[in-house]
Amino acid sequence: PEIEGFISIAPQPNTYDFSFLAPCPSSGLIIHGDADKVAPPKDVQGLVDKLHTQKGITITQKTLPGANHFFSNDADLLLQECADYLDRRLAGELSDPRPKRLR
Repeated sequence: PEIEGFISIAPQPNTYDFSFLAPCPSSGLIIHGDADKVAPPKDVQGLVDKLHTQKGITITQKTLPGANHFFSNDADLLLQECADYLDRRLAGELSDPRPKRLR
């Protein structure tokens, strides 16, 4: 499917196959907590590193200190980080907010 961008919250590359993102057609945000025991930060970092090698996209990564997989005590911070990312993306600060046309 054609997408303009994405936000991935606490992805689990240790459990699920993310090969559909290679090549990743769009820029996006990957946000996770450094106390996540379901998707360990080192596994999420591996996914981010793989996506960073692709040209023409920008992967923004946010790691929330002390946050677990469910952001139990950090929901407000999670929402604020996502809102800030969307505001910056739509303002054109991160990448072109217009959709790419795949041929």
